[in-house]
Amino acid sequence: MAQKPDYYWRKSKEEGYPARSVFKLEEIQEKYRPIRPGSRVLDLGASPGSWSLYLMDMLSGSGSVTGVDLNEPDPRLLSRKGYKFLQGDFTSESIILSVQEAGPFDAVVSDAAPSTSGNRTMDTARSADIVRQVLSFCQSSLNRGGSCVLKIFQGGAEGEILKQMRGLFDSARAFKPKASRSDSMETYFIGLGFKRPSEPG
Repeated sequence: MAQKPDYYWRKSKEEGYPARSVFKLEEIQEKYRPIRPGSRVLDLGASPGSWSLYLMDMLSGSGSVTGVDLNEPDPRLLSRKGYKFLQGDFTSESIILSVQEAGPFDAVVSDAAPSTSGNRTMDTARSADIVRQVLSFCQSSLNRGGSCVLKIFQGGAEGEILKQMRGLFDSARAFKPKASRSDSMETYFIGLGFKRPSEPG
């Protein structure tokens, strides 16, 4: 059943964003500042493009955004200077290599989620698999001191994932933005200060 438009949906249309999810990233940015001026950002699961549009507006030409998705994002992004789009599945070997060639990055963000089946166990497991791939990109393509913002479904492996993030970042925490629907099982993890454990200290 389609969800009824709410305040954040209406606000997204008024401000010219394709989806209400933009206000989740905006709140995270205002509270935790994971994206700094001049950042090179990787946006995984970028379409329809709200996060990438917000990031490009916020960076104002001082950084860049590389978006990855199976579907093309908002056409406005494709003509923006400093925006690069890679079309494909970000778990595929070809996209993984293309992302590594486009990096390194100062931040990795992901609002990606699986298509929900109604089976909570299956949906949370699929969400955790996506998150593990996002963290794999962090380990291969994130600069030391970088940040990560990702979505995960609650009720599955989020304890294990948050523990992993606390090993990779100086700090990692869960946060549910006001723009998330109250009945949604999504939450967001924010990692700040990537340690690049593979490098000597």
